[in-house]
Amino acid sequence: MRNEVKMKKDSGKWRVILVITGVFFNVLLFFITHHFGLPIFLDTVGTIISSVIGGLFPGILTAVLSNTLCAVIDDNSVFFMIVNVAVAIFTAWYSRKYSFIKIERVIIFGLIAGAVSGLMGAFIQDVLFGEMQNSILVEIMTPIHDNLHISEQLSLYIGSTLINILDKMLSSFMAFIVVYYTPMEEIKIVQDVGWRQRPLSIDELQKIKAWDKDVKVTARSRMAYTLVGASIILVFIMGWIGVSLYFENQKNERIDSAWNATSFTTQMIDPESIENFLEKGEEDDSYLLFQNLLSTIRDNAYGLENLFIVKSQEDGVIYIFDLPTEKKPDPYELGEFVSYDDFGMTKVKEKAVSGRAGYVESGSLFGWKMIVFNPVYDAEGTCVCYVVAEVSLAYMAGYMRTFILKVVIILSGYFVLIVAYALWTTDVYDTYPISSMAEMLDRFSKGDDSQEQLDSNVREIRALDIHTGDETEKLYKSICSMTLNQAEQMRSIRRLSESTAKMQDGLIMTMADMVENRNLDMGAHIQRTTAYVRIIMESLKKKGYYAEKLTPKFFSDVVRSAPLYDVGKIKIPDEILQKPGELTPEEFEVIKTHTIEGKKILDNAISTSNGDNYLKEARNMATYHHEHWDGGGYPEGLHGEVIPLSARIMAIADVFDDITSDRVYRKAYPLDEALDIMRDFNGTVFDPKCLEAFMDALPEIKVIMMKYGGKSV
Repeated sequence: MRNEVKMKKDSGKWRVILVITGVFFNVLLFFITHHFGLPIFLDTVGTIISSVIGGLFPGILTAVLSNTLCAVIDDNSVFFMIVNVAVAIFTAWYSRKYSFIKIERVIIFGLIAGAVSGLMGAFIQDVLFGEMQNSILVEIMTPIHDNLHISEQLSLYIGSTLINILDKMLSSFMAFIVVYYTPMEEIKIVQDVGWRQRPLSIDELQKIKAWDKDVKVTARSRMAYTLVGASIILVFIMGWIGVSLYFENQKNERIDSAWNATSFTTQMIDPESIENFLEKGEEDDSYLLFQNLLSTIRDNAYGLENLFIVKSQEDGVIYIFDLPTEKKPDPYELGEFVSYDDFGMTKVKEKAVSGRAGYVESGSLFGWKMIVFNPVYDAEGTCVCYVVAEVSLAYMAGYMRTFILKVVIILSGYFVLIVAYALWTTDVYDTYPISSMAEMLDRFSKGDDSQEQLDSNVREIRALDIHTGDETEKLYKSICSMTLNQAEQMRSIRRLSESTAKMQDGLIMTMADMVENRNLDMGAHIQRTTAYVRIIMESLKKKGYYAEKLTPKFFSDVVRSAPLYDVGKIKIPDEILQKPGELTPEEFEVIKTHTIEGKKILDNAISTSNGDNYLKEARNMATYHHEHWDGGGYPEGLHGEVIPLSARIMAIADVFDDITSDRVYRKAYPLDEALDIMRDFNGTVFDPKCLEAFMDALPEIKVIMMKYGGKSV
């Protein structure tokens, strides 16, 4: 036991070393390829090794840690973590289903893993960056793009897939060499370290899976659904909070910038020159100078889309200065009139007309916009114009999309790691132990209740060796105790039952001897006929006759109750039963009544007990052992298989023992003559199948005759 515990601890240590070594190989090889500008990555070699040797969770852990550290070398590496995780999952599945020490299987693995990785990597680059990130790959794919005349997007997917196939083929061969030279028994030890019970084989896992297929939702599925749902909600909340905070910060910065820009402009403009600008326009030398100043202020103000000057009217504004923008390359002309509705200042018309500062805010996170206007006053305090600034966050929708995608892609690797760990712990601490116990108990309940089966059940349940250290282990120990107690209780009951049966058998033999002792020429008759009955039934079973009838219970009931088949003779007077000569017809009619008397005696015995009683077969034999196969017997003239099987068997045993034994009125027939007589009765008195079974068992019959002093042997 100490050696076993030590082995488990050592295998756990080696599992940690396996992950650390896998991460080291991944980071080192990625650093080398990145440093020398190679068009491959080799950052999944350690992942493949960890997945093949350690299984799913060590493989995923290696992938996540590797890409996290590789991000120090290349910032974009963290975005491809999910690709490495996918390789770990595929490797763990593939190595379980197929052998990873066969080169042809490794080649197939490399092709599939490379194609999937390439498509996933291309998708990430296409969505997040819109282009290939590896400059070497760009140089390689440019000729393909130019010569094949395909789109850049398609070139991205083709190039990424081809390079990843090459990368995964090299990685697979490197991992193959490591796995090939690692002893299989050591791999098995590392893989089994996580079990909290006896490790289950693939066949046993399939058996458990088939057993719980009718379960609507397994504990494992429920855990997975919970984690996936919680993670999605968490990512959404984090993303929304992050974007909202960023939006508020950007919004406030742009508002401050707009107010500062308009305030600075109002200080730079001469109120007295506004009318000259309206009248002369560009003919006024200072007009163009101020327009350039306005453009400089706009370009240097953070987040400002436009900066212009208008003069307010009752129903609109007149443009004095306007600058071209990307959205509006053709600015308004000097003196051009725009209504308040078109200008976007309907909500603050009164403020604008009254010469007060104001703003108009519209939209939300996905299209926020604000117009800030500051009045310019002359010496008399009259508003001569407004300096207006436009700010917006129209790009936030695209930013939020990219931000959320980056968060999802980055967190997806960690998310899969958490889910894998949760499912692994659920499997080894709950799902497998509980399912193993439940499947085994269900199988026990459907099996037979023999003592051998009960003892086997105890050994099987104890062999599970569940040691989760929690309520599951307590349940397991309780089940072990329960099955052990059940087996011991049944053992005690069987011993008591056997003692009772022996006592009953003794009473039966005593009753049979009482009847037999009334016939002076019936020595050992009961022992011989009982033995013949058992031999005939065994022979029938070997030949496959009446298989549905010859159950263990039927066999036991017939053998135990056979001595009582002539119990009715206790009612026959001694002068008739012990008469040395031939019986008269009247006396024979009295003898025939022993079948009916036997039925009455045994019916009375049966009525005093409840349930299925073995004496029912005794009644059948006592009542019908003189019935003939052709219907010529007594007491009811039954024929064929209507006659109970036990009575048909007893008929053969009774007649054979009668003709091979001395009687007061005749000597025993020689064995050959006796067998001829038996054959003559085939199909008339006897059941042909039962007689055939009897004849096939003659060697055993002769042994019984010799044992009990048969005269014809």
